[in-house]
Amino acid sequence: MANRFSLAMERTGQWVFSQEISTDIIVEVGEANFCLHKFMLVAKSNHIRKVILDSKETDLTRINLSDIPGGPEMFEKAAKFCYGVNFEITVHNVAALRCAAEYLQMTDKYCDGNLAGRTEDFMSQVALTTLSGALVVLKSCEDLLPMAYDLGIACVEANFPSRSPPNWWTEELTILDITFFEGIIASMKARGAKGLTLASAIITYTERSLRDLVRDHSGNGVRSIDSAESDLRLRQRDILETIVALLPPEKSAFPINFLCCLLRTAIFLRADGRCKSELEKRVSLILEHVTVDDLLVLSFTYDGERLFDLESVRKIISGFVEREKSVAVFNAGDFKELCSTAMLRVGKTIDAYLGEIATYADLSISKFNGIANLVPKPARKVDDDLYRAIDIYLKAHPNLDEIEREKVCSVMDPLKLSYEARVHSSQNKRLPVQIVLHALYYDQLKLRSGEDDHNTVDAITTRNQVQADTSLVKENEELRTELLKMKMYIQDIKKGEPTSSKSSAKKTTFFSSMSKTLGKLNPFKHGSKDTLNIEDGMPDLTKPRRRRFSIS
Repeated sequence: MANRFSLAMERTGQWVFSQEISTDIIVEVGEANFCLHKFMLVAKSNHIRKVILDSKETDLTRINLSDIPGGPEMFEKAAKFCYGVNFEITVHNVAALRCAAEYLQMTDKYCDGNLAGRTEDFMSQVALTTLSGALVVLKSCEDLLPMAYDLGIACVEANFPSRSPPNWWTEELTILDITFFEGIIASMKARGAKGLTLASAIITYTERSLRDLVRDHSGNGVRSIDSAESDLRLRQRDILETIVALLPPEKSAFPINFLCCLLRTAIFLRADGRCKSELEKRVSLILEHVTVDDLLVLSFTYDGERLFDLESVRKIISGFVEREKSVAVFNAGDFKELCSTAMLRVGKTIDAYLGEIATYADLSISKFNGIANLVPKPARKVDDDLYRAIDIYLKAHPNLDEIEREKVCSVMDPLKLSYEARVHSSQNKRLPVQIVLHALYYDQLKLRSGEDDHNTVDAITTRNQVQADTSLVKENEELRTELLKMKMYIQDIKKGEPTSSKSSAKKTTFFSSMSKTLGKLNPFKHGSKDTLNIEDGMPDLTKPRRRRFSIS
């Protein structure tokens, strides 16, 4: 920096000393000192004139202007202007020169043809006539705030198109700070720019500004940030929340994978609730276009090692389903009987998504079932994809007991499985016995009736029969347990001395319970051979005589 200032002093000295009059004032600007002439400066700068007049020193020889916009470089150019030395005004320095002229009060009101007027002419006639020039001027204003706003230099949004030009202009916008970018998009909206035009600029700016967070939905190779509230994280959060607030209302303006990446970034950066809710709503509106990879973007951390909170996925699916139900009611239809093509597509995607996340050990049954149950029953013509997800979950969680496995399988209708899936389930040892019985009985029923796999059967009757068979299996298990207890009881009696009146009472109670259990399994209890209709000459089997059981 010292070398740069020494070069500036050397250049300044060349044109100052050529006046052949000794200098009488030193202007300090930061670390640079400029030896100049008072009368040359006062002729153009009202600010310097006031400083000299207001000074208590009779012969002021040194003044400090370190707070001039643009620093020593801009002051040198302003001083050259005072001396009538030519220099180049460009799109890169015109904003700083205009601010420096305002600071030095080098306006046309003080002197005709002054520096302020010259810079304004250059901006209106050259710099701001092209989009690229306007962008460079805006970029140069970042270090000149708030003066650049006060002078209207940073308010050049009218130079930006309201129709979709070639894509190069969206790339140019990425050099700007988020504050300037927000102003440009707001101005374009006010002038009626189309949603697709705005979306093109927003997508490009987002990908450049949050390139470490918003990437291809595979999420590979993204560097994570420390969980502490770092300055970088706070800045990224501010950029994200501003971008979401700028999104145009058209639901088809943005591809769904871009919205999913934004939402994943919002979750990671812990953006405010309004930001996340807006993104969830936008994804839900176009959920029929979602892919499994898009949903996975929302579900995993950047390294893909663990699951995020699945609450956003649940809200998105729930919002879509509720809207589909409302549309069906509005169209005087029955949502339970008929689902839209979009709903069928979403249901299939969600079942495939469940199959992907089922392998993770930290996925609880309640979360798995919670997402599976969001899809209405009519949205699944067959449950094969859901069965696949369930099988993957059971395989990845081998320590579940029978009740837990039944709970996992409760989201599936076994009678809506295809023939191949039923064959697989009948041999699947991971499934609870009730599901296996469903599959076996369904196929047996079809074989007996001679129907093929494409004909319909009475599903209610089939379910009732399977439930009865399942109940019978459980009762058989209970009987087997009771018989085992009786055998152990008899062995104990043989080993010891029988019987006190107390033991007799226990024995009577035990065999009474055995009789009740056996009575439940009476095959003629509800059949056509009811024992109540037996003729008087036959013994009454429904009221057996009390018998004294003795063991000899």
